[in-house]
Amino acid sequence: MFYRRENLLKALWQQDAYAVNGWLSLPASFSAEVMAQQGWDSLTIDLQHGLVDYQTAVGMLQAISTTSTVPLVRVPWLDPAIVMKVLDAGAYGVICPMINSAAEAAQFVAACRYPPVGIRSCGPIRANIYAGPDYIVNANRTIITMAMIETRSGLDNLDEILSVEGLDAIYVGPADLALALGCEPRLDPTEEVVVKAIEHIVARARKKHIVPGIHTASPANAQKMIRQGFRFVTVGSDVRLLAAKASEVLQVMGRGPLAAKVAPTQDGLY
Repeated sequence: MFYRRENLLKALWQQDAYAVNGWLSLPASFSAEVMAQQGWDSLTIDLQHGLVDYQTAVGMLQAISTTSTVPLVRVPWLDPAIVMKVLDAGAYGVICPMINSAAEAAQFVAACRYPPVGIRSCGPIRANIYAGPDYIVNANRTIITMAMIETRSGLDNLDEILSVEGLDAIYVGPADLALALGCEPRLDPTEEVVVKAIEHIVARARKKHIVPGIHTASPANAQKMIRQGFRFVTVGSDVRLLAAKASEVLQVMGRGPLAAKVAPTQDGLY
């Protein structure tokens, strides 16, 4: 039987339309299912800073697949082994943190692609169920490769990274980028040096026909980033949305949120 599950993010990007991404840090398939039912274009399971391990991630991928939401995974590091495992589990795209050079970007892309263009080992144990029996034939053109630009080296080597064949997108981590530039880590940065760096990244990505993505902390800033040319915006995480709604309810009830005093700003958590 012939069956193909297209990657809806790629369909959006072919029209130069933007995708709205949600973030999953909580290690629970039910919370992933609830988030997926809300209508996100994609959801990213965070194995880097989230509280999720691989086995839990498999259940979360299964939960997301009850909807048309595209399942993505941010891996902990540039490690071909975990990249291949999350793809075999059914991730339709991988976000890889801390890409510093064209060589690292090429290594990442190769881990996501079957030979002869890559080094990915063949064993799509769940991906074959999620995508269909023609998965292997179409995986190289279906799977999204997204490299994070969030270090001084990544910024310095941006053009070379953007020129790596097979790289689909880049993803700005504003908090780590701000730290790398000597500023306070924020998801919606205001320091001029960070703002200028982000403007530079999106301009170069657009010129190179690489999809630019970014992590944000608010719909207002996400919309601003879309106007600047970003075509993949993360607006919030399960943790942040849960805390925000709980805080809203408690304020109405005359109780104040304790977490607001110590709320983390790292892009991995929020």
